[in-house]
Amino acid sequence: MVTRLLVCAYMAVARLAELALSKRNLAAGGLAAETGLSRATYPFIIGVHALAIAGTLLSGHKRSKPWLLLLLAVQPVRAWVLLTLGRRWNARGAVSAGTEVETGGPYAFVRHPNYAVVILELLALPMAFRAPKLALIVTVLNAALLTVRIHEEEAALMTLPGYARHFAGKKRFIPRLF
Repeated sequence: MVTRLLVCAYMAVARLAELALSKRNLAAGGLAAETGLSRATYPFIIGVHALAIAGTLLSGHKRSKPWLLLLLAVQPVRAWVLLTLGRRWNARGAVSAGTEVETGGPYAFVRHPNYAVVILELLALPMAFRAPKLALIVTVLNAALLTVRIHEEEAALMTLPGYARHFAGKKRFIPRLF
C-alpha cells in the first residue's frame, strides 16, 4: 500500500506540475492555435489521467515489478521531452504559428514522444498495481482522445516550415515501428 500511495502521489504531483508549466508556457508564448475539438477534449484528457491515478490508488493491489519498472523507465523520456521543447511544450496541443520545429532530442526519432510516454504511463500505472480492468478502460479512453488530439495537432504542425520534411518518414510513437 505504501508503494502504491507513493507512486500515485508522485504521478499526481507530476501531472499538476505539468499543468502549471503548460499554463505558464502558453501565457509566455503568445497566441497558440488550439482547435475546437482539442479544446473540447482537454477536460476529458485530464479526467482520464485523474481516473488512472485515483483508480490505481483505490483499487490497486500488490505491485507488479515489471510494470512498475516500465512506469519508472519512461519518466526520463518525459523529462527529455520537456527539456527539449522548453517553453514550446504545453498540455493542450496548442501550436503557435511562429513555433520553431524541434528536430532534436527525442524528436529526432519519433513525431510524438510525449504521447508515447502518456500511453505507456496510463497502461503501466494500473498494471503496476494489478488493476487490469482499469488499465484497459483508461487505455481505450486515452486512445480515443489522443486520436482526435493528434489529428488536429499534426494538422497545425504541418503548417510550420520544415515539419512535413523532417517528420515525413518518422513514426508517431516507436521508431521504425508505430
